This record gives sequence, structure tokens and C-alpha cells, in this order.
Amino acid sequence: MSTSTVWSLLVLTLPTENATARMRFWRTLKAKGCAVLRDGIYLLPHTEEREQMLRELASAIAGSGGTAHLLRAPSLDAAQEAEFRALFDRSEDHAEFMRALKDARKTVSGQSAAELTKLLRKLRKDYEAIAAIDYFPGDAATRAEAAWQDFIGLVDTVLSPGEPHSAERPIRSLSVGDYQGRTWATRQHMWVDRVASAWLIRRFIDRDARFIWLTSPCACPANALGFDFDGAAFTHVGERVTFEVLVVSFGFDKDPALLRLGEMVHALDVGGAPVPEAIGFEAVMAGARERAADDDQLLDDMSRVLDSLYTHFVSTTKSKDERKR
Repeated sequence: MSTSTVWSLLVLTLPTENATARMRFWRTLKAKGCAVLRDGIYLLPHTEEREQMLRELASAIAGSGGTAHLLRAPSLDAAQEAEFRALFDRSEDHAEFMRALKDARKTVSGQSAAELTKLLRKLRKDYEAIAAIDYFPGDAATRAEAAWQDFIGLVDTVLSPGEPHSAERPIRSLSVGDYQGRTWATRQHMWVDRVASAWLIRRFIDRDARFIWLTSPCACPANALGFDFDGAAFTHVGERVTFEVLVVSFGFDKDPALLRLGEMVHALDVGGAPVPEAIGFEAVMAGARERAADDDQLLDDMSRVLDSLYTHFVSTTKSKDERKR
């Protein structure tokens, strides 16, 4: 074990006459994962970001009538290093989260898309809160991450049965003119990637497109262009989801608004960098999926949402370009 960890120590006295402020400061210290050495002495492994947070907190405590001093010191030896690291053991937090996952797995099959989306969002928030303060992750963190990924996979299977595996192949450049008036096919009960891909096809590629919603990928007619299932003409390639593959295939990757939509679809379909609009879109998608009588109605409903989002991204992109001039 390395003995080189540098620690940030916050020595404080919370204001005695302001119970609200005292509780707020205590909750902040707990949320940031600070360890308690003794009453009024809190510890964090040092980084510039964490020290800045503690510095701002110390200033707020002083401004509320308390006192706070921020210090920095290394571990004296291996024994002290082990003692301090033990204060940050999140094994029980990870175990509790895994118990919550186990209970949640029992309810997945009986829930609607909206309920599953809400459950997944709550559990993701819980998982990320633990991971954010697990400064010395070990075996418990590895097991929790594996259980979390398994749970995500289970929910994806319920929401999007037959989700495609990523193919490793070049993405060919295609001409929109060669893909007019065609029949396109994808799995029924669409979720984010499929509905966005169908919207893209009808809006930018083939305005006279006819869609077939498949009960199984193997039911795809030979004359139909399949998308978003294994063996389809258009599906996941490398790191790109089907929507992104279609964008690149037909040369729309110079459109910043479509690229922005692609980032949102990617984040919701396979994870990745968060996009502010994603949570709202996911909630609307889940609600529309519950309301729609069939996939034709679902596409119509979500196309209006995607039209509006695309217009929004076009507008924000223009505004950014104008500010740069």
C-alpha cells in the first residue's frame, strides 16, 4: 500500500445559534464523503477540486458564525495510511445498493416503460452518489458495478428486446437518391434509437418511407431495409448507435444539430456523456410509449418532439456561431 496519500483536514466549529445552517453544513460534509476523525475534524483525500470545495465550505461556515481551518498533511506511515483509508470504506454502501438492485429485479417484469425509466433513473442516481465518494474503490465497488451493469442490461431487455450487438465494419457512404420510396423494418415497441432512426429516415432520407414493425428480426422481409437489429442493413457499428450510423452513412454528419441529437440518442441507448435534454426526452418517450396504440402512432407523436428538438439545436448552434464572430 502506498503511503503517499495527502489529506485535506477541515477543523471546524459549527454555529451554535443557527440550527438550519448547522444542518446544511453537516449534510454537505456527509454528501461529499468526508470522514470524521473526531467531533469537528473532517478528512478527505486531497485533490485541488476537493480542497476548493472545502475552502468554500470553510468560508461559508465562518460567514454563518462558526469557525473553520483548512489544513493539508500526508500520512505519517503505512499504519496511519491504512487507518485513514479504512474510514472511507464504502463496502456496506455498495452492499446495500446491491440489495436494492436484487429487490428491484423482482419488480421489473410487471412495470410499465414509464415506471422502469423512473426506477432506472433513481437507481442510477443512488449508484453514482456512492461511486462519487468511493475514493479508494476495491472489490465491493467492482461487484456493485457488475451488478449495476447487469441490471441495466435487464431493463434494456424489457424495454428493447433484441437490442443489437455492435458490428465491426466500415460505414459506407450512400446516396439519398438511391433510397427513395423504400420499405424499412425494425423491431416493434420502439425505444429511443429506433424511434429517432425512423424519424431521421422519414425526415431526411426517404420522405415516402413505409415502415414495418417486426415481432422478431427474423420476420424481416427480404425486400425491406432493416435497421437496429443484428444483421440489419443499418445497425450499431463500433461505438455508434443506429441513429449515428444513418447520419454518417448519408452524409449528414456536417449538420451540428443532427450530431447533437445523435449525442442524446447515444447517451440514452448505450450510455456516455450526459446531454441536458436526455432526461426530458426519455420521460416523454416513456409516456408516449404508454399512450400510443401502435408504433405508427408512437412515431407520429415522437416525430413532433424530435422536430422541435432539432429546431432547438439548430437555433442554439446558430447562436453559438454568432457569438464567436
